Amino acid sequence: MSRYRPPQHPSRQKGSKFITPVGAQRLKDELDHLWRVLRPQVTQAVQEAAAQGDRSENAEYIYGKRQLREIDRRVRFLRQRLDGMVIVNQPPSDSSRVFFGAWVTLEDDNGAESEYRIVGPDEFDATKGFISMDSPLGRALFRKGLDDEVKVEVPGGTKTYVITDVRYETAS
Repeated sequence: MSRYRPPQHPSRQKGSKFITPVGAQRLKDELDHLWRVLRPQVTQAVQEAAAQGDRSENAEYIYGKRQLREIDRRVRFLRQRLDGMVIVNQPPSDSSRVFFGAWVTLEDDNGAESEYRIVGPDEFDATKGFISMDSPLGRALFRKGLDDEVKVEVPGGTKTYVITDVRYETAS
């Protein structure tokens, strides 16, 4: 059995292809660091380990080769991902509704407020309040407006939120 896998059709790839300018720059910086800094360092370490002799029992050589494979895999992924990305740097024409890049303030049934930003799947970060547009909450919020009620299925049942604020960052 061969390892060949036919290329996926773009519509069958996982995740949306939208990204903010900051997220795109972060991915480009990661790619640049992996390719220009980390990979040459690991390659040098592998060469030094290979020069020590028997490679079959050389843990540094084996570990270095594994690191190179992981770096190359991540580099391929980042290049493919960045190749088809759509960088969204303008707010939508209707800034009163929730679209990609919006900061949304929600109030739950208990009156507790939480704020989220709708971002692409490559840049979600719960600690910053960034949620993916492909997440259940992200999909439920899309195209909703101020004071709209949003219901989201969660493991404990259904959670209801009211949108109390929608805003977009302006490009500076």
